[in-house]
Amino acid sequence: MAKEKTVYRCSECGYETPRWMGKCPDCGAWNTLVEQAPAKEALPERAIKRQPGTGAQALRLSEIPEEGVERVTTGIGELDRVLGGGVVEGSLTLVGGDPGVGKSTLLLQASQQLAQGGKRVLYVSGEESARQIRMRARRLGVTSESLFILSENAMDAAERRWEELAPDYMVIDSIQTMYRPDMASAPGSVSQVRECASQLMRYAKTSGCAIFLVGHVTKEGAIAGPRVLEHMVDVVLYFEGDVRHEYRILRAVKNRFGSVNELGIFQMRENGMEPVENPSETLLSERARGVPGSCVHCAIEGTRPMLVDVQALALQTAYGNPRRTANGFDGGRLALLLAVLEKRAGLALFSHDVYVNVAGGLELSEPAADLSLCAAVASSARDVRIPPEWAVMGEIGLAGEVRAIAQAERRLSECARLGFTSCVLPRENARRLHAAPGVRVYGVETLAEALSILLG
Repeated sequence: MAKEKTVYRCSECGYETPRWMGKCPDCGAWNTLVEQAPAKEALPERAIKRQPGTGAQALRLSEIPEEGVERVTTGIGELDRVLGGGVVEGSLTLVGGDPGVGKSTLLLQASQQLAQGGKRVLYVSGEESARQIRMRARRLGVTSESLFILSENAMDAAERRWEELAPDYMVIDSIQTMYRPDMASAPGSVSQVRECASQLMRYAKTSGCAIFLVGHVTKEGAIAGPRVLEHMVDVVLYFEGDVRHEYRILRAVKNRFGSVNELGIFQMRENGMEPVENPSETLLSERARGVPGSCVHCAIEGTRPMLVDVQALALQTAYGNPRRTANGFDGGRLALLLAVLEKRAGLALFSHDVYVNVAGGLELSEPAADLSLCAAVASSARDVRIPPEWAVMGEIGLAGEVRAIAQAERRLSECARLGFTSCVLPRENARRLHAAPGVRVYGVETLAEALSILLG
C-alpha cells in the first residue's frame, strides 16, 4: 500500500511545502514546519460566508463624533486595573498563559461578577463538558442564574446558540479548540484559528458583546497559532506564574483602551483567584531580616509602586569558572553590574559564584533596580547585613555613577507607608524631591559611595 503523501505547514504563517526545512522560506521562523495530512480533494471546502462591506462614507476627522469609552467593572479590582478600568463594550480580549495557571478560573469568576450585575454571560468551552464546569463553579461559589454554559467547539453550532441568547459578555475557552466545519483543516491550525477569530471579532463589533478568548501558549511562552491573532484583538493579557507557587501575575501586552504598563497580582486559593490589593506588604511579609544579601527595592509597575526583596548569594566557587544565575533579573544585566562592582567598587568577584533572586516571582526589568542588586551582592560577599528598614534604588552606569530614576517621590511615599525610615537614592533625585515624613534620604553619586553608606 502506497504511503499517503504529507505536507509541512508553518505554524506561524501557514506556508506549505512538500519537504521539511528548518527555516520557513516565507516568514523566516525556525522549527515551525509541522507535518500534516493534506486536505482531501473529495471534500472540497465550501466558500466561507463573509459579511458584505458596511458602505460607510469617508469622513473628515473633525466630522467624526466624539464618544467616551464606556467601561463596566468586572468586580475584580486587579483585572479591572490591567484592563484600564473595566471591560469596554464590543471589545475582543485575548488571555494567554501556561496550562494550569488559572485562566479559566479567573474568567469564570469574572463571569459570575458580571452576571450578578444584571448582565447575560455565555461561557463557551471546547475543552470541558458542562458537568466539569459545574463542578469547578461549585468550588468557586459561582451560582448566578444569568450565567449560561455551552460545551461546544463547532463555530456554526455555537453561533446559533449565542444568537438565540444575545449575551452581553462571552468567554471562548479556548480559541484553539474551535473550528469551522466547512473548512477541511484541523482545529488549532493557522486557517482555523484565523477564521474563528475573525468571526468572533465581527460579532463583537456588530453586536457590542464583549468577548474574552482563552489562548494556549507554546513552550517558549508565546500564544500558540498565527501571530495575526494578537493583531486582530483589542487587548492581549498574559497570565504568568509557577503552578507550584500561589502568586499569579496578569500583564497587559496590548491594550487599545488603556496602558500596557499595568500589572495585577493574584493569589491562588481553594476558592479561586483572590486579588492582592497590597502587594508590597504581601511580598515583604516573609522577608528574612538581619541576613546578609537582602535588599529592598521599590519598583514601579504601571502606576503602582511595589516593594520587592532582592536577594543575592555570593560564595567562593568550587570550579574553574564561576557561575552566575539570575531569577527575575536579566542575566546579561547581572554580568554587567558584577563587572562594574569589581572595577569601580573594588569588590573581587572573579572567584565567586553569584546567585540572584527576586522574591515573589516578579521580573525586574527597569534599570532603577541596579543599585539594589549591587547592594545585595556586596552585602553577601562582605557578609555584612543591610539595615532592614532601608530601601535602595538607582540606575548604575559603566563608570560607576548612579543615575536618576523616574517617579522617585511616588516610590519614596510607598516606602514611608510601609514603615521604612531611610532610603538611598541618586543625588539628582534627592535634590528635587520632598522627603516623606519619617524617611531620611541619602543622595549618592557613585556606587562606591552608596556601598560605604549601606555597608559601612
